[in-house]
Amino acid sequence: MMAMVFTVEEINRNSSLLPGVKLGYRIMDSCNHIHNSLQGLFSLLSYPKAVMSEAEKSETENSGIEMKSSTCLYYSPVSAVIGLASSSPTRAVAQTLGPFKIPLVSYFATCTCLTDKHLYPSFLRTVPSDVFQVRGIVQLVTYFGWFWVGTVGTTDDYSLYGIQAFSTQFAEQGGCVAFHRTIPTSPTVAEIQEMADKLQSSTARVVVVFATEVELLDLFLEGTLGFSFPGVTIPGFKEFLLNVRPSPKPGIEFVNIFWEEHFRCKLEFERDRAKEYEANATVCTGSEDLRSDSSYSDVSQVRISYNVYKAVYAIAHALHTFLNCDSAGLNEGLCGKHNSFANGQFLQHLKMVNFTNQFNEKVYFDSNGEPVPLYDIINWQKDNKDEMRFIKVGSYDGSAPQGQQLQMMKSTIVWTKGDSQVPVSQCSAPCPPGNRQATRRGEPKCCFDCLPCADGEISNQTGSTECTKCPEYYWSDKERVKCIAGSEEFLSFYDTMGIILVVLTLLGFILTTIITIVFHSFRYTPIVKANNSEISFLLLLSLKLCFLCSLVFIGEPSWWTCRLRQAAFGISFVLCLSCLLVKTIVVLLAFRTNVPGSRGLKLFGSSQQRILIICTTAPQIFLCTGWVLGAPPFPFRNPNYLASIGKIVVECKEPWPPGFYLLLGYIGLLAFVSLLLAFLGRKLPDTFNEAKFITFSMLIFWAVWISFIPAYVSSPGKFSVAVEIFAILASSFGVLLCIFLPKCYIILLHPERNVKKGMTGKYHR
Repeated sequence: MMAMVFTVEEINRNSSLLPGVKLGYRIMDSCNHIHNSLQGLFSLLSYPKAVMSEAEKSETENSGIEMKSSTCLYYSPVSAVIGLASSSPTRAVAQTLGPFKIPLVSYFATCTCLTDKHLYPSFLRTVPSDVFQVRGIVQLVTYFGWFWVGTVGTTDDYSLYGIQAFSTQFAEQGGCVAFHRTIPTSPTVAEIQEMADKLQSSTARVVVVFATEVELLDLFLEGTLGFSFPGVTIPGFKEFLLNVRPSPKPGIEFVNIFWEEHFRCKLEFERDRAKEYEANATVCTGSEDLRSDSSYSDVSQVRISYNVYKAVYAIAHALHTFLNCDSAGLNEGLCGKHNSFANGQFLQHLKMVNFTNQFNEKVYFDSNGEPVPLYDIINWQKDNKDEMRFIKVGSYDGSAPQGQQLQMMKSTIVWTKGDSQVPVSQCSAPCPPGNRQATRRGEPKCCFDCLPCADGEISNQTGSTECTKCPEYYWSDKERVKCIAGSEEFLSFYDTMGIILVVLTLLGFILTTIITIVFHSFRYTPIVKANNSEISFLLLLSLKLCFLCSLVFIGEPSWWTCRLRQAAFGISFVLCLSCLLVKTIVVLLAFRTNVPGSRGLKLFGSSQQRILIICTTAPQIFLCTGWVLGAPPFPFRNPNYLASIGKIVVECKEPWPPGFYLLLGYIGLLAFVSLLLAFLGRKLPDTFNEAKFITFSMLIFWAVWISFIPAYVSSPGKFSVAVEIFAILASSFGVLLCIFLPKCYIILLHPERNVKKGMTGKYHR
């Protein structure tokens, strides 16, 4: 209030601003209530059309006082109203003045609701809207890492709209409101204590408050951070305040009340007007020293008063333009005094005000009638005398680019109980890298559990809500914090398993070669000539191919090995089984020739045997050729095994899986026919019955390949290849040893049995 009075008098002394016109004012007390505000407003608007006295002054802004200012033009209505301090009464007054286009300039009503120009067309303010304050508070709490906070407010519009906007924006930044408490109107000591207990019992260590300082004194003290308006030192203002004196003159009532309450005395001239006056009360002299109260005399950095100062000057500059005070020669340099305020033109002039004051600040109103959003961030600290001081520790510029709006000096902040460490306010501590935050059911998102990332996923930041899947062919490390390239795996010639299989393959090939040499050396003996020696040599050749095709499966898969391996395996084994089938048929027909009238063996001579081998092998050749040409297998880096073995398996991918199963199926068909025929001839009366050994070899063959299928399907990576190689080698060794080892035994160790008589069972030792 005194800032407004000071500013009016300063302007009235200024000959360049409003020459020939003096500003007057009338002050009404709103008592921070809507009813009192409207009552004071109507009293002001119905004030007699006369020159208003400059002595009608009093009241302070901290008491929620309404200040109404008008020009002292004869017979003029009120030109503008300055006030109010609270948002709720301001809304009522602004809505009332709007239809009459009478400006209402507030110095402290910050509610975002007042931005609506449809409801409040004549409302302006020298204080930024809470839109910017809320943004600043959200940036402040997230800057310190506070994502779990409580909120405390009052029952007025400033608090309701402010907390609602804060909660919404805070949630968008990932924050959570732990609780909300409302400070009752005129709270009792018990209510304050109950609220304090609730605040202390909460897990949130930070509270965001939308209320005035007076309402917080019993709850917060040292360590509080607050948003305040930039402060200045107004020249001459301190001297003006110290020269205030009580007086019995009309219009000084508020000063008199302040004097009596401040110095705890009674003014002599108030005795007659007071209904109850203590006889022994200390009498005020009127010359008490105001310097003793620093809260009154310390105006080194006025903030709210500065908003009042700017509001009065804005009205003065608008009047200066409205009254044509700059028109040369008009009324000898004086302002015109007969402009009508009733048509709303003055409101338009006020909205267009744009000047730079003595503090080098540009004063103007934007399209919503609001100033540039500038804030100081202050810290409540106690000095050596245990008195509260407001220390600037940062700033917030709502008009600055994103990322440059908040500026903090963390080292100058004193927290609760004098602590220098930034307090921590979290429902759950952020999860370390390698983990993700899993929200607990039924609880806010800030309350979570930390779960390790799954295999193949990582999180390399603290507080990650999701794990990131590694790119293809990459795998997560042990800590789940980075993706590493998966190592390639295939059955190498240098692996222990690969070396063993190569040795077995070479052993089988060498053994087959040795048997071939033995058979070739004794090719004219009866045991070799039996059952067509040509078929035996062809069978040995097919077994060599079976052993050698195993080598194609070892090593890194390439374009040609993927096409060759299954075809070579399929054709080699069909050729081997075709030879066994022919041998079995020959054995059966040989014994049928002993039956009178039998011509079976004559009809199944060498030519027919070759034709049967060609006919049984040809379908497999056609199948393999068509498969390789139509849908050939190709090298493929399979990342599916990363989850189980942590490696990329390089394998041959088969785009047409039925080709492999048809290949195996045809092999199985020939093996079944050979086994069936050999089984029928197993008891033929021969000292060396080849059908019996063919039966054994086919039983081994079937045992191997029946067990191969589930083992092949369930084996991961290179082990599936090893299983197939083992099946090839096992079945090849089975045929080689069962068919040829008994014959070599006779050829090399019992040559006396290698005679035709020995073959028919007529030889006896």
